[in-house]
Amino acid sequence: MNRGILTAILVMTTSHMLWAQTRQKDTVEVATDSVVNNSEMYYFFFDGDSIPKKAIELAPVVLSQPLRFASYKDRVLYSILRRKTKKVYPYSKLAAERLTELNKRLSTIERKSDRRRYTRIIQRYIEDEFTAELKKLTRTEGQILVKLIHRQTGVTTFNLVKELKSGWRAFWYNTTASMFDISLKEEYLPESVLEDYLIEDILQRGFADGSLERQPSALDFDYAALNNKWGKISFPDK
Repeated sequence: MNRGILTAILVMTTSHMLWAQTRQKDTVEVATDSVVNNSEMYYFFFDGDSIPKKAIELAPVVLSQPLRFASYKDRVLYSILRRKTKKVYPYSKLAAERLTELNKRLSTIERKSDRRRYTRIIQRYIEDEFTAELKKLTRTEGQILVKLIHRQTGVTTFNLVKELKSGWRAFWYNTTASMFDISLKEEYLPESVLEDYLIEDILQRGFADGSLERQPSALDFDYAALNNKWGKISFPDK
């Protein structure tokens, strides 16, 4: 896997809500007719809220239907895709976080020279911390990573490089990546591409069982609707 390509991917590229809960016990009078005239009411205070609530709002739960495979071979291919997706997802999540941090910081820097200097600092940091791991990625893992970066940021890797570097640099990276049969222009299309739907299915199951840390997609699609669209899973011959 080309070191420059993957370094650029991460450089160019939700919030984990921490809430504290305290319970206040109070006795209230029931104005209407009731079997019990005095009842205990429990109020919950959440971090950042000044108004107590009588109920806890739970995060939505996404239910994934069992997948049906056309053959044992398709089941094996899905297992391989799951292993590769879970391996590279943390890098795409990091890419989205780095992009958010980078853009937030750059918006406060007025001088172009200071902006370029800050970008180079982030690049060196990514190189020192992650290059050794990224070099271990295979071609297919690198292509999945490119797709997931589009999922997490809403922008293709090619356009990220083009926006924050230059059009020529983006073209060069894409041309180099093509030697490894990787396109930095690849988009994440779970509504029309079977592999992308399966990647989303893997992510949602990972979020549900806690094996992956949830990060919302920047793209607009309905996972529940996708479950109804795709029937028996059969990987196309390559």
